[in-house]
Amino acid sequence: MIGSTPRAIIESDLGTLDLFIIFGYLAGVVAAGAWFGRRQQSTSQFFFAGKRVPWWAISASIVATETSTVTFISVPGIAYARGGNFTFLQLVFGYLIGRVVISVLFIPSYFQGEISTVYELLQGRFGLRVKALAASLFIVMRTIADGVRLLLTAIVLAAVFRAFSVTSSIESAIAASIILIGIVMIIFTFFGGIEAVVWIEVVQLGIYIAGAIAAAIVLINRIPGGLEAALALGAVHGKFRVLDFAFDMTRTYVFWAGVIGGAFLTMSTHGTDQYMVQRYLCTDRPRKAVLALLSSGAVIVVQFVGFLFIGVLLFAFYRPDRAAGYASGVAAAPFTAPDQVFPDFITHHLPTGLAGLVIAAIFAAAMSSSLSSIASTAVSDLYRPLVGDRSDGHYMKVSRLVILLAGVAQIVVALAMGQQARSAVDTALSVASLFNGPILGVFLLAAVRRGGPSAALAGMFSGIAVVLALRFGTAVAWPWYTVFGSLTTLAAGSVAAMMTRSEERTT
Repeated sequence: MIGSTPRAIIESDLGTLDLFIIFGYLAGVVAAGAWFGRRQQSTSQFFFAGKRVPWWAISASIVATETSTVTFISVPGIAYARGGNFTFLQLVFGYLIGRVVISVLFIPSYFQGEISTVYELLQGRFGLRVKALAASLFIVMRTIADGVRLLLTAIVLAAVFRAFSVTSSIESAIAASIILIGIVMIIFTFFGGIEAVVWIEVVQLGIYIAGAIAAAIVLINRIPGGLEAALALGAVHGKFRVLDFAFDMTRTYVFWAGVIGGAFLTMSTHGTDQYMVQRYLCTDRPRKAVLALLSSGAVIVVQFVGFLFIGVLLFAFYRPDRAAGYASGVAAAPFTAPDQVFPDFITHHLPTGLAGLVIAAIFAAAMSSSLSSIASTAVSDLYRPLVGDRSDGHYMKVSRLVILLAGVAQIVVALAMGQQARSAVDTALSVASLFNGPILGVFLLAAVRRGGPSAALAGMFSGIAVVLALRFGTAVAWPWYTVFGSLTTLAAGSVAAMMTRSEERTT
C-alpha cells in the first residue's frame, strides 16, 4: 500500500544534477517520439515500422520489454529477503524452453500471410467470435499488468518530487509520478508508433544495463570487505541456491513450477501475445524473428543473474541479519516489502549524478509501451470487423484514439493498484498468467485442428473458470496458472468437439 511505504524511500538525497538527468531523459523520450512521428503516414508504418527493423534491434526490444521496472526493482528484492536466493532462475530456464517451442511451432505461421495481429490466425480456424474473445482478454490483461509496471516506476519518481518538494505527501507524490510517466508514455507512442517504441527500447537496454552495473560497483565499494565479503555472506545465508526440486504447487520458485510454468508462460506471452508478436512482425522473414527471440533468451539469463546478484550485494550492505528479531520479523527488514530495498539504496546512497542515471534507467525499463500493440489489436480485431472497409487514414485516427484511451486506463490501474502491498513482480506475472493460459490453449487447439468455434469458446471459458478458481480459491502458485489454463482449454475444447461431432469452420 502507498500508505505503508516507508518515508525513507520517498524522501531522498537527490541533487539538482540528478533532477536534470531524470527529466532530460523523459524529455528525450518525448522528442524521439516526435522525430519518429514524421514517418508515421500509414497503419503499416505505425504498427510494423515498414517491416524494416533489423533482427538485433528486435532482440534488444524483446529484452527491454521483458525487463520492466518490475524486474529492475523487484528481482533484487527477491534475493535480498530473508530466505531469498537464486531459485528465481528456475523460471528463466522455463523461459528458454518456451522460446524454442515458439520458434518451431508458432513463428513460421506468422509469416505465411499478411496478418496485423496474432489473433487473426484464430479467425481462419474458429471465426470472429473466438478471435474477438482472445483479443479482448489480451487488452484487459495487458492494461492491468502495465498498470502495475507504471506504479512501480512512479514510486521511484516520487523520490524526486519529495527531494525538491518536501511539503507534498507521499500519496500525492506517487500519484503525480504515475500521471507524469503515463503522459510521457502516451505521447511518444501516440506520435512515433511501434518504430519509436522499438528504437527507444534499444537505447533503454543500454541505459538500464549501465545503470545496474554502476549501482553494483558502488555497492561493492561500500561493503566492508568488498566483493569477497559479500560472496561469503551470501554463501552463509544460502543466497546462491539455484535448484529446488520440491514438488509443492503452492511454492513459486521451485524447479517444476519454474521449468514447466515458465515454459508455458513464455509460450503464451512471447508466442500468442500481440505485445511480443508485433515485434516479430516488424521483420520481413521468420528466420530473423527466430534469431531475435533466441538471442534475447541468452541476454535474459545473464541479466536475471545480475539483478539477483545485486540483491545479494544489498543484503551485504544493509546487513539485516544483525538486527534483533531478524529470524522472525519482516522478511525484507528493515523495509516492509522487498520492492523497497533497491529504491532506498538508489535515492540515499548513490553519488549525485549516478543516482539520476540509475533512476533514468528505471524509467527506461518502464517505457516499453504496450499501447501500440493494444491499439493494433483493438482496431484490427475488434473495430475493423464492426465498421467494415474504411480508409487507412481513418484507421490511423482510431488507432491514436485507442492509444490515448488505453494510456489513461493504465494510469487509472496504477493509481488503484497503489492500495495493495504484494510484491510487484508476483502481481505482474500472476496477472499475465490469468488470461494467457486460455489464449495459449485455443492456439494449441487450432494447431491440433480440434473442433470449431463452439468447441473453442467452450474450451476458453472452461480455461478461464479453472484459472480464476485457482487464483481465488486455492494456494496454487501463479506459474501453474498458464499450465492449467491452457491444458484445460485444450482438453475441454477437444471434449466439446467430440460431443458435437462437428468440424465447424468459418471463413
